Amino acid sequence: MRCSEIMKSNVTCLGSEDTVRDAAKHMRDQKVGFLPICDAGKKVMGTLTDRDLAIRILAEGRDASTKVSDCMSREVICCRPEDDVKRAQELMAKNRKSRIMCVDKDNRLVGVISLSDIAQLSDATMASQTLRSVSQREARN
Repeated sequence: MRCSEIMKSNVTCLGSEDTVRDAAKHMRDQKVGFLPICDAGKKVMGTLTDRDLAIRILAEGRDASTKVSDCMSREVICCRPEDDVKRAQELMAKNRKSRIMCVDKDNRLVGVISLSDIAQLSDATMASQTLRSVSQREARN
């Protein structure tokens, strides 16, 4: 099975100059906890999660007008839509990421795959192994 078959393709990006207030409103309205941060050409620059907002903004007492670029994660883990889903699972497990972005040959965002997408696959063993690897980031502390 290819990544293009399970990825969510109706993904909205925010820009690095958007504020964390904009990001939080978008997360609330779209019922998501993850946002890709892209340039005007949809090339991925980073990601922002609800956890980033809690740890890097709220816990530090920073203002809601803080730019996304000041708190986004710049480490970007990507796969291609034509990759086998197993490749996405390997990357998620290796990098302990619960979401992975799919980019085209020009590195423009075309979709996102989450652990819940993986969990819905018929290969329960592989999904379980991916979840176990990703969740080790919480267990290590």
